[in-house]
Amino acid sequence: MAIKVKVFYAPLLAIFVISGAWITAFNVLAAGTAPQPPKQDWSFSGMFGTFDRPSTQRGLQVYREVCAGCHSLKQVDFRHLAGIGYSENQIKAFAAEADVVDGPNDEGEMFERPGIPADQLPNPYPNKKAAAASNNGKAPPDLSLMTKARFNGPDYVYALLTGYVDAPPELEVPDGGNYNTYYPGHIIAMANPLVDDGVEYQDGTKASIEQQARDVTTFLSWTAEPELEARKALGIKVLIFLIILTALLYRVKKVIWRDVQ
Repeated sequence: MAIKVKVFYAPLLAIFVISGAWITAFNVLAAGTAPQPPKQDWSFSGMFGTFDRPSTQRGLQVYREVCAGCHSLKQVDFRHLAGIGYSENQIKAFAAEADVVDGPNDEGEMFERPGIPADQLPNPYPNKKAAAASNNGKAPPDLSLMTKARFNGPDYVYALLTGYVDAPPELEVPDGGNYNTYYPGHIIAMANPLVDDGVEYQDGTKASIEQQARDVTTFLSWTAEPELEARKALGIKVLIFLIILTALLYRVKKVIWRDVQ
């Protein structure tokens, strides 16, 4: 019987080993020659983690003033900003700043109107081909899910934004390329988007490169998982329920079987 069990599990074991090898190889290839991003302490990490609302709002400001010229947020509507603490009037004001192409009207023509909360955050380009044409043939990626696109995504995004340094003397950086410590292969087309005091935070926080990178990473982590806090809260409630249920079932079992020797 023992031999049969071993024979039965042998193919499964082989599958797990091969799968693990492929995953490891894929991660190594994906990482290229870039070092592992340093681990950061994020407010939203862990079972009880939540988004730091002031940091998330500052991150929105960095996105709007620095990133929005090239990168879209296709999964985010203005109304979603209520999730990071903005009031209805603030959201309406944000939306009204955008010019939205709508239509057709009664004459069959497209027209521009002020944005409303139900509108998507503005896309910097009318279509993907226009985006590619303006960026040396490659459209900048949408940032809605960027922190979920990589393992330890928030750490990677933060490291990428703070990883621009001078290239080693022996490395020749091609025209249009920039050296980044944490980008696979180290040569990235995107120029360093952040500079000290590149934005003036409305709450008076000093806008160092590190602070801007942390804030916009927090914001992009929220855009990727706006339901994170609700999901964690539900998970905690489920755990409490299961603990209570287990205790009750154990007590019932003791009562039912108390006369059995």
